[in-house]
Amino acid sequence: MERNSNVYQAYVRILQEELIPAMGCTEPIAIAYAAAKAREVLEAMPDRVEIGVSSNIIKNVKSVVVPNTDGLKGIEAAAAAGIVAGQADKALEVISSVTSEQKAGMHRFLESTPIQVEAVDNGQIFDILVRLTAGEKTAFVRIAQYHTNIVHIEKDGQVLLDIPVEESGTACGHEGSAPTEEGLAGRDLLTIADILDFADSCELDDIRPVLDTQIQYNTQISEEGLLGDYGANIGSTMLKFYGDDVRNRAIAKAAAGSDARMSGCELPVVINSGSGNQGITVSVPVIEYAKALAVPKDRLYRALAVSNLIAIHEKSGIGRLSAYCGAVSAGCAAGCGIAYLQGADYKAIAHTLVNALAIVSGIICDGAKPSCAAKIASSVEAGIMGYHMYLNGQQFRAGDGIVTKGVENTIRNVSQLGREGMRETDKEIVKIMLQGQ
Repeated sequence: MERNSNVYQAYVRILQEELIPAMGCTEPIAIAYAAAKAREVLEAMPDRVEIGVSSNIIKNVKSVVVPNTDGLKGIEAAAAAGIVAGQADKALEVISSVTSEQKAGMHRFLESTPIQVEAVDNGQIFDILVRLTAGEKTAFVRIAQYHTNIVHIEKDGQVLLDIPVEESGTACGHEGSAPTEEGLAGRDLLTIADILDFADSCELDDIRPVLDTQIQYNTQISEEGLLGDYGANIGSTMLKFYGDDVRNRAIAKAAAGSDARMSGCELPVVINSGSGNQGITVSVPVIEYAKALAVPKDRLYRALAVSNLIAIHEKSGIGRLSAYCGAVSAGCAAGCGIAYLQGADYKAIAHTLVNALAIVSGIICDGAKPSCAAKIASSVEAGIMGYHMYLNGQQFRAGDGIVTKGVENTIRNVSQLGREGMRETDKEIVKIMLQGQ
C-alpha cells in the first residue's frame, strides 16, 4: 500500500484516534470528563448537579468501580470524581492524579450536594449531559457519539461551543446503516484485504508510538490482574485449572487485565473502539504469542496493526455501545493477529475471523463488571480456535447460521445483528439491570 494513499493515511489516523490511553472503565470516565469540563467552565464548586445519560451509559456505569475513588461505583460517583479532582485537559485520564484529600472530598461532595440523574433519549446511543449550578452561575457540557466528543458547552446560558449532532429516531443511527461519528477518519475504508496490505507494507514509524504505549500499558495491567485480588479472578483461575501453555496464558492474561480494570485498578490502558477491555483483549494475547514464538518486534507491531484494525472494522458497523459484547469483536480480532504472527495469509485470516464470529457472536453486553473478564476469555479462545480450525482444514460455511459467503459479508451480518437485531434486547437488558437495583 502506498504511504501517500488516502487509505494508508486513514488507517494511520484511525489507529491514532482509537488507541488512546484511559484510566478506568471508559463510560464512567467519560462522565467524569464531562463533569470536570463543566466544573472548569463554571469556575466554582457547584451546589447542584444534574446529569442526563443514555441507557447504555447507565448500563456500563452501574456495576463498575471508578478508579481513584476508594471503591465508589455509579454515575454520581463518576461525576463527583470529575468535579472534585478531575483535570479536563487529560481527557480519558481525567482522574489519573488524585490525592487522598481529594478522595475524601468526593465522599463529602456526595453527602452534601444534590445530584439528579435521569435517562435521556436524544437519538444517540452515547449521550452524556452535565449541568452544574453554583448560586446564579451555571455550566452545561454535552458529550455525544464517543467518549471525548464534547459537542456543546454553555456558561450562564451563553453558548460557547455547539457542534451539530445528527439525531435519529433510533439509538444507533439511521435504520440499516452504521452509526456516524463526526470528526473521525472514515471507518468505511476498512476491509480485511486492505488491513493486511497496510500491515505488510506500513512504515513502522507511523504506528510504533501508539503500539509501544499499548504494549506497555496493557501488559502492566494484565500482570497486575494476576498478582492482585480483583473481581472474580478469572485470569488466575484460568492458569490454575487449565495449564501454562501459550494458548491458555494468552487467554488468562487478557482476562486478568479486565479483572483488574473492572475492579478499579488505578493503572491506565490503551483502548480500542472506545473500550479498555477491548484494548486489552485485542493486544495482550498477541503480545503473549509473540513472546512464546520469539518473533521480531517488527512482526509484533504488524500483527497488532492487524488485530487492532480488524477489531475497529468489526465494531464500526455495530456502534460504540450495543447489546452485542464488544469483547467478541476484540477476541476474534486477536485470533487474527495471532494467525498473522505465524505467517497466515488473507485466506487464513478471513477463515479465522469467520470461524470465530460463528462461535461467540451470541454473547450479550450487560454492562461493565467483573464477568467481562470471563467473556474476554471465551472470545479469545474462540479467536484461537478459529485459526486452529483453519489449520485443521475445517470451517463454518455459508448458510451456517449468520455465516455467509465472504468475510466482509459475514462482518456485515454481524453488524446488522448487533446494531439492529439486538436493539430490543438492549432495552430489556437495561430494564432487568435497573429492576435488580
